[in-house]
Amino acid sequence: MLPLVLYDVISELPGNNFSPNPAKSRFVLSHKDLPFVTLWVEYSDISIAMKAIGAKSKKRQDGSDVCTVPVLSDPNTGALIMDSLEIAFYLDKTYPEKPIFPNNSESLIYAFDSAHMNLIQPAMKSLFIRCTEILSPASAKFFIGVRSMDIPLPWDVERDADWKLLEKGYNTACEWYQKTNGKWIMGDTFSYADIIVGCWLLAYKRVLKEDQWVRISSWNGGKWAQVLADVEKECKLA
Repeated sequence: MLPLVLYDVISELPGNNFSPNPAKSRFVLSHKDLPFVTLWVEYSDISIAMKAIGAKSKKRQDGSDVCTVPVLSDPNTGALIMDSLEIAFYLDKTYPEKPIFPNNSESLIYAFDSAHMNLIQPAMKSLFIRCTEILSPASAKFFIGVRSMDIPLPWDVERDADWKLLEKGYNTACEWYQKTNGKWIMGDTFSYADIIVGCWLLAYKRVLKEDQWVRISSWNGGKWAQVLADVEKECKLA
């Protein structure tokens, strides 16, 4: 079997990775024991690099075209897949061993992804500020231009209020876990929902300042540090 190729965005952090969406694809590949290599792309060069391999662009809210990562190239099938959720769907269908959408849960986890994103939205400003500090100067400038379309500048305002909202969001997420009979969102069954939660926690740990991660990991009795550790272990990335 030829190794699959995962396109991810590079940073100045040790190990390069920082973005939660490519991390989701990396966790799925590792969980399924699929061989893969990672090709690193500067944030400012994503559109050029992805167009060069034939990846399709997306439409932004203002109507402009944008290319994103992750992108997955599978030389075994010739497939080229964009978007972390679509990559997860593809991998589970093409390589069904160790499923991440058990019991036909694709639609439910698709809805879960949106609901979870709504909970963690208050963290975006803090993440964006730190991203500009861990990218190359050219990529940081490009990042500000692109991401300020999603969340207008300045990003360093109302941060206390955002942190309170984020903690409230994780209180809600904790209630979701408490409704199951196991350590995963689906009880004793590991799924892509757990990868979603874990990869955002990993982004906090990798990107935010240490005291900010300590703050998050202390919420709900230290639950979120444990969730991240459990997901990393399950995907053999601990």
